[in-house]
Amino acid sequence: MLTEGERREIEEEIAKSERKRAASVEVLKIVQKRRGWVPDDLDELAATLDMTPDELDAVATFYSLVFRKPVGRHVILICDSVSCWVMEYESMREHLSERLGIGMGGTSTDGMFTLLPVACLGACDRAPVMMVDEVLYTNLTTEKIDGILEAYRRGNM
Repeated sequence: MLTEGERREIEEEIAKSERKRAASVEVLKIVQKRRGWVPDDLDELAATLDMTPDELDAVATFYSLVFRKPVGRHVILICDSVSCWVMEYESMREHLSERLGIGMGGTSTDGMFTLLPVACLGACDRAPVMMVDEVLYTNLTTEKIDGILEAYRRGNM
């Protein structure tokens, strides 16, 4: 069930498009921004977009940054492109997994972080890279990762 605030923001987004269904990705992002993820019950949202729930589900499952299950308060996307692989992505990924106590796709026990791979973050010249929420971190080292995680844990980010 959509909240009044969600409905208002969704209607504003739909108004920007020639066809309602063209706004589907942005509408899913609105729900995700407010709830942290997009739940399975898409009936009301699909009707708002003049789509069937199956059509909207296909859109939601196609885009890897539309989360279909609860995620941590902060989502860490670690780039696993060729450039990052060459620049020691694997050791950075292992370090993150160890520090957070989770594997790829997992959420830390405190609910603070979810760790996800992403095909490319578009910063190959500054590899290895990761993004936490919408902040890009480049030229990663294990020490830099530790500092970033600590800042988020303290609420400084």
